Amino acid sequence: MPNLTALQVKNAGPGRHADGRGLYLLVRESGSRSWVFRCQVDGKRQDLGLGPVSKLSLAQARAEAATLRIRIQNGEPWRSEKTMTAETTPTFAAAARACHTAIKGGWSNQRHAASWLISLEQHVFPVFGELPVHLVASPIVREALAPIWLKIPETARRILQRIGTVLDFAHIQGWRPDEVTLRSVARALPRQPVEDSHYAAMPYIEVPVLVATLHRLSATAGRDALLFTILNAVRSGETRLATWPEIDFEARTWTIPACRMKMKRRHIVPLSLAAVAILNRRHSVRATDDGLIFSNHGTRPLSDMTMSKVLRDLGHSKITVHGFRSSFTDWAAERTRTPKEIVDKALAHKLADRVEAAYRRTDFLDRRRNLMRAWATFAFSSLQSE
Repeated sequence: MPNLTALQVKNAGPGRHADGRGLYLLVRESGSRSWVFRCQVDGKRQDLGLGPVSKLSLAQARAEAATLRIRIQNGEPWRSEKTMTAETTPTFAAAARACHTAIKGGWSNQRHAASWLISLEQHVFPVFGELPVHLVASPIVREALAPIWLKIPETARRILQRIGTVLDFAHIQGWRPDEVTLRSVARALPRQPVEDSHYAAMPYIEVPVLVATLHRLSATAGRDALLFTILNAVRSGETRLATWPEIDFEARTWTIPACRMKMKRRHIVPLSLAAVAILNRRHSVRATDDGLIFSNHGTRPLSDMTMSKVLRDLGHSKITVHGFRSSFTDWAAERTRTPKEIVDKALAHKLADRVEAAYRRTDFLDRRRNLMRAWATFAFSSLQSE
């Protein structure tokens, strides 16, 4: 006897809900709803996608399941040639774009949303983008990933995950007869080297020499941005997109809006005199009063690679800009008596303890000002000793 009602189909929460005789309603965490028919085909259990609820009502899904049940019992093909052919099934590329459109709305990071599809366009579409999505299988996925598996391992792993997402989406849409697992792909490729996930950081003791070297270079937007980033222990993106209205010269603070912070909370940075000196220099050549600080035109931000290039040109190709936050953290731990929570606040880190985070509302601005002043003094110590 059927278990589901039309109202249950509409309101059921995430999970697999049985209707009876092998028919299931599959509800994803995203809210998408589709029909799945579970059966035995050639002695193996199969989950056959019937299509989304938006295109197939409960009654229609039951009818489709009944038809398939009879075909399988009679040894007939469970799908007719007409229902699953290259003419009626989208290509993998088309399915990937449809999948991307369906899921990107839930991502706050639009840069990630763009790179998600671009990675497939660059590395997957040339290999099997024009293949009907129901014909994509593990061997051809391995063929696409083999050239980049060791060359760009992290990207290759992400692409493998994205291919799986597209194939799952295709199954939900009724474009593939069954769910697919790509676990065997990684096992059929060379073992990737273990990578250190931390950003390469310069030992804090070497920072003063670097700062002195940077200080002697011509005052370009890239050099000033790198110095400003080091002095304030911020992320490179926070510097690159900094605008003049965020600076309070009188209070010597830089207020970064929540939308640009990783933790989505406004962050006030107390500025040392050395940081203010950089701003004064940039202010004298500004293009507008409300534009980007580290930009020659005030409207076009520096690229991610501009500050990295400054380091690379000085022979520090393995050091990352983000790593100077670690340099600052190590310096604070070894050269000061600053409590960890103040250092974490300077880095705009989120408190791990929710109870502590709820009660600790202070931003330690005065104590952080002293900390950043001491960091600037240390960073410029090589110049002061000359």
